[in-house]
Amino acid sequence: MNKLLITCLMAVGLCPIAASAQTRTVELKVIETSDVHGHFFPYDFIEGKDLKGTLARANTYINRQRQEYGDRLLLIDNGDILQGQPCVYWSNYVMPDDENLAARVINYMKYDAETVGNHDIETGHKVYDKWIREVRCPVLGANIVDTATQLPYVRPYALIERQGVKIAILGMLTPTIPCWLNESLWQGLEFQEMVSCARRWVKHIRQVEQPDLIFGLFHSGLNGGLTMDNGIEEDATQRVAQEVEGFDAIFFGHDHKVHNLMLKSPSGHDVLCIDPSCYVKNLAEATITLTYEGGRLVNKDIKGQIVDVRDEAVDQQMMAHFQSDVDRIKAFVERRIGTFANEASTRDSYFGNSAFTDFIHQLQLQITGADISLNAPLSFDSKISKGPVTVADMFKLYRFENQLCVLRMTGRELLGHLEMSYDQWVNTMTQPSDHLLLLNIDSRSDQQRMGFKNYTFNFDSAAGIDYEVDVTQPDGHKVSILRMSNGQPFDLDKVYKVVMNSYRANGGGDLIVRGGGIPKDSLNGRIIYQSELDLRHYLMEEIQRMGTVRPKAASNWKFVPEKWTKAAAQRDRKLLFVNR
Repeated sequence: MNKLLITCLMAVGLCPIAASAQTRTVELKVIETSDVHGHFFPYDFIEGKDLKGTLARANTYINRQRQEYGDRLLLIDNGDILQGQPCVYWSNYVMPDDENLAARVINYMKYDAETVGNHDIETGHKVYDKWIREVRCPVLGANIVDTATQLPYVRPYALIERQGVKIAILGMLTPTIPCWLNESLWQGLEFQEMVSCARRWVKHIRQVEQPDLIFGLFHSGLNGGLTMDNGIEEDATQRVAQEVEGFDAIFFGHDHKVHNLMLKSPSGHDVLCIDPSCYVKNLAEATITLTYEGGRLVNKDIKGQIVDVRDEAVDQQMMAHFQSDVDRIKAFVERRIGTFANEASTRDSYFGNSAFTDFIHQLQLQITGADISLNAPLSFDSKISKGPVTVADMFKLYRFENQLCVLRMTGRELLGHLEMSYDQWVNTMTQPSDHLLLLNIDSRSDQQRMGFKNYTFNFDSAAGIDYEVDVTQPDGHKVSILRMSNGQPFDLDKVYKVVMNSYRANGGGDLIVRGGGIPKDSLNGRIIYQSELDLRHYLMEEIQRMGTVRPKAASNWKFVPEKWTKAAAQRDRKLLFVNR
């Protein structure tokens, strides 16, 4: 080939010598939200005040990035979007025939991919199946399997191409759903272990699709969490990153913690693992620079950062689009249903009988006619003020859409259940200066532990029995049940009707299984009543019937020895709630 011809071909980009040396660089931006829990708008429908963060603020930042990156920006969400703020309850259950509000928000913001979270499954087939149909982007879940076909119930992965870059996004959900939710909510589904599922699908993606990038979008925490008897883990993101070759980045969530770290794949490649935590206070962002030479990908540079959007300006255009929904939701939550004659706070629940917890106990016993009630504080620091009670207050009183269940339990099983609860709740005091509660003050910023070593939603107390908790005794020997609260003897061998929420009745928190010693596969056979609607609905009905409510702390249990525990409780209260 003569020099003149080479020069001409190079000028128009057709020379094979020039093409082989040509370098092309593409920069992509990926933004993840996770565990939104209905935090769409900058307004707290429960507390009746403005909210920091939320999707309406995040979208201001996202739109700025869209202006810079155009179609080189990918926006993905990681599930748990159908439960939380009253706006999603309103959409799921009050206005179920309308297009789901969460779907409309996802579509408005132009998400590129979505996964399913455990709290999305909690809404039941009728709600989440409709939501999946209404979402315009791919809804992913490789390890959510239809038992009838043995195929994924939703798409296992999405393929997206941007400026010649081929991207595969593999979605998965924490597989420990059966530990928390009754099978009626996920009938016809099974949830496969994540590591083996990821290995199988990544192999398929690499062989069939041959993408430039493979991302994970996992509704599963980094590590820890519960482990089922068959070895299936709740939080398996770290194991997938380190044991499955092929991922470039894993965007995850579920544990409500901020993570931004590099892990090593089996071959030693870096895998970005990033999690923005919950409630859209942050976004997880990856900036990815790809270098191609002669059309061949030769280098990937991936950097992650957590972007704080708590104080971003509100996207007014987005708010205008949804203003009629906001107005209707406000009208719903502001509806008065009764009156509280005095204040009730969850703060008291950690130190003994409390008006807040005991009111729920009282209503659970009234509604079902059970002998004994079990209940834990589901909100770390909430209160219902004296005066008018509205629908919004019901979300303070009861946080989740659990059903009401009555189970048959022996006295011995109940005692074991309570022993495990208090072992997670209180310290073993050896001197008066010790903590009463089992604390980890370093976890005060942890959205689930809030200064405790363990989850407060597993701190079950009981009503219908009188008992003492001796905090000087070793674990497993702290609880002494003295009598039934009606004065009758308590019998370890007698079968009692025990009311609790459906999360606990299905084995959630392991209290009834490990503590009570009831095999998981026999729990359904123990249930003699399960409500059709969520517990919050029945609480509202009962308050409306009562009109004026006078919640007060009972006196059926206490921590002993009181000469130690009362002073320790005062010290621990200050530690937990200072500056809150």
